[in-house]
Amino acid sequence: MPSWLLGWPNVCLLVLTLACVCHGNSVLAADTGLKFTPCHIGAPHSAQHLQAWCTQVRVPEDRARPQGKKIQLHVAVLRARSGSPAPDPIFFIAGGPGQAATQAFLEEAPAFERIRQQRDIVLVDQRGTGQSNPLDCPSTTDNTLTPSAAEIASQVRACLKQLPGDPRFYTTSVAVKDLDAVRQALGYPNINLYGISYGTRVALEYLREFPQRVRSVVLDGVVPADWDVGADVSVDAQQALEKIFARCAGEPACHQAFPDLPGVFQRLQQTLERHPQTIHLQDPLSGAPITQTLDWQTAAGAVRILSYASETAALLPLLIQQAGAAHDYTPLLANALLLNEQLNSGIATGMNAAVLCTEDVPFYKNTAVAEKAMVDTYAGAAPVRALIETCKHWPRGVMPADFKTPVVSNKPVLLLSGADDPITPPANAAHAARTLSNSLSIVVPGQGHGNAFRGCIPELMAEFIQRASVKNLNTDCVRNIKPFPFFIRFTGPTP
Repeated sequence: MPSWLLGWPNVCLLVLTLACVCHGNSVLAADTGLKFTPCHIGAPHSAQHLQAWCTQVRVPEDRARPQGKKIQLHVAVLRARSGSPAPDPIFFIAGGPGQAATQAFLEEAPAFERIRQQRDIVLVDQRGTGQSNPLDCPSTTDNTLTPSAAEIASQVRACLKQLPGDPRFYTTSVAVKDLDAVRQALGYPNINLYGISYGTRVALEYLREFPQRVRSVVLDGVVPADWDVGADVSVDAQQALEKIFARCAGEPACHQAFPDLPGVFQRLQQTLERHPQTIHLQDPLSGAPITQTLDWQTAAGAVRILSYASETAALLPLLIQQAGAAHDYTPLLANALLLNEQLNSGIATGMNAAVLCTEDVPFYKNTAVAEKAMVDTYAGAAPVRALIETCKHWPRGVMPADFKTPVVSNKPVLLLSGADDPITPPANAAHAARTLSNSLSIVVPGQGHGNAFRGCIPELMAEFIQRASVKNLNTDCVRNIKPFPFFIRFTGPTP
């Protein structure tokens, strides 16, 4: 399955009676009828984890047939630190599509520590992800080369054949009904929502469907309801990379080390398009000797994902210079392999396709102008063509008639964007805010995708959630947030 569009995952220990997990006004009370067990949440293959209380909520796979097949939603609750928590928790909704909330939250956990002082944090593995009947697909043997149309068709058939569920019922509109089923099962009267990336689409759709249950919403890296994920990915990635290049040119140390970064990048593209490089290197994960081919689409994919965060974008000038001028392709390929592995392990690719092939790709406007705009970018039109090819063979799923219309609401909404975001640029937040009459949009300078943990943003989020209001929220501190300094050499960034 193509992974070019993917964004940035509990072992229960023993069964306890519900009376053992009650605290103050917490919903983890005996009258919920659920059985909670202590568990660890965190990314697979990581030694880091958080302790939580886990349970399962049973829902129909096809909501039009409530007596038919059932699936289990995996739910984890991080209890509020306070003995008398607020009655309205915050639901954390992961991105992707295809990330599991219980796996993705660990990376963002520090940003929610202030909120957790007074509120439970609820993590629901969206159906098709994590431990909620995951729709995952076998990886291809070579994740570094762009597959042909025939290879894509073969991969899709292999994926569909082994899925444990019907992908038609793993779309956003079905998932928001799951979220409300979890809210009801846990006994919360109202909730706050935090969504990141694709999770902002889920949060907005929940706001549309269950407005009376929403107290406040934080959208981080905004996907408006009427925006087609992937249609502009190459253009947005190009604009973000140009901003990174301009920032390097404006910093004396970076400009001195890499005086012709756009020219070197262009020559690198020309070289790899004409002559893909066969490289012998050590696997960045196992250390075993391997031989891999680096073509331009693989390199472009690595560049795009590296531009997601200022910490990894800080490496881009050095990696580009090393490959394009010194003809040492190993560092760039090693990063490509590492990023591919992280994406493949963190995303349920079947669920990813279930969403995109229903809610996005069918609405692409394949005009000559759009095609020309993509061709003129470093990523080109190949990624979008690959996704379109995938969706030719993928069944379309459940989607309401009004799904692609803007969400209209007067609930308090805080929108977060990175000024250099390569996938959900600030224009997305501005577009969504047009119909969110009680909203405030914050753009974080020099940053990419996902900004909840940046600088003073955790304090602003906590204040916003506490008051459920954007009025008089002082955002002056955001101007003090700086991007990570560029690496001039592999030993570290500039001082």
